[in-house]
Amino acid sequence: MVQQIKIGSKCIGDGCPVYVIGEIGINHNGDIEIAEKLIDAAVFAGCDAVKFQKRTPEICVPDEQKSKMRETPWGYITYLEYKEKIEFGLEEYAEISDYCTQKGIDWFVSCWDIPSVDLIEQFNPVCHKIASASLTDDALLKRINDSGRPMILSTGMSTLEEIEHAVSILDKDRLVLMHTTSTYPCPPEELNLKMVPVLKNIFGLPVGYSGHEVGLQTTVAAVALGACSIERHITLDRSMWGTDQSASVEPNGLIRLVRDIRVVERALGDGEKRIYDSEKEIIRKLRR
Repeated sequence: MVQQIKIGSKCIGDGCPVYVIGEIGINHNGDIEIAEKLIDAAVFAGCDAVKFQKRTPEICVPDEQKSKMRETPWGYITYLEYKEKIEFGLEEYAEISDYCTQKGIDWFVSCWDIPSVDLIEQFNPVCHKIASASLTDDALLKRINDSGRPMILSTGMSTLEEIEHAVSILDKDRLVLMHTTSTYPCPPEELNLKMVPVLKNIFGLPVGYSGHEVGLQTTVAAVALGACSIERHITLDRSMWGTDQSASVEPNGLIRLVRDIRVVERALGDGEKRIYDSEKEIIRKLRR
C-alpha cells in the first residue's frame, strides 16, 4: 500500500476511488462560455475535477517564436498574439471559480510560470498540477511546493533521473505522480501503461495516468494496472480549432469513460480470495 493524499474532499491513492480529471486545458479557445459548457460536460459525466492551463505568454513563448505569423480564428496574427488570445486572466478565473463552486466540482490549473502560480493562488485551488514540460523547471517546482498545497506531477518526456530530481524538490507527503507520454495524439504502442506500477514501486507514491491517445479502452486499462487518478483532455467537438482538440474526448465519450472506470474499479476487488454468497448455491449444485 502506498500513501493516500487528500485533494479537496477526495482521497487519492490505494483504497480510494479513482480521481477523474477532465482536462479543459486551452480547449476553451479563450471563450468563457465554451469553458463553462466543458465544465457542465465534466459534471454530467461524473468527473471529480476539471483542469485548466495558465501561461504568461511573454515569459513562456520563446523569443524566436513570438513574431512568427500564424493563421488563427482571430486572423493572421503573430504567435505571441495568438497565445495571448487564448489565455484567461483574473476575471475569467474568478468566474470559473464561482461556476465550479456552484456545480460542485473541483478545479485547478497547471501553471507554466511563477506569475501564473501567483495569480491562481488567489483562488485557493485544491491543488497544483505540474505539466510534463515544467518537470525540469526547478524554480517553478519550488514555488509550487512552497504553496503548501497538494501537487500532481506529470512525467511525460522525462527520464527516471529527471523525475527523481523533481520529486526530490517536492514534498512527497503532498505528491501524486502521473504517468504519461507527451505526444498528441499518442499511438497505443507508445503509451507504455506498465509504467504505472513501475513508478508506484520506485517512488512509493500514488500514481495516476494522463492520456493523450485516441479512444478510451487504454485509459480504462491504466485503472486495471493501478492508476489512482485519470486525466483526459476534453472538448465539445474534436474538429474544433486548437492543438489539443484531436487528442481530446467529446462529452458522450467522457460519459462512457467515467462509467467504465467505475465498473472496472469495482471489479478489481481487494485481492483477497473468498467464496461469495452468490456461489454457495452453485457449490451445492455442482460439487459432490
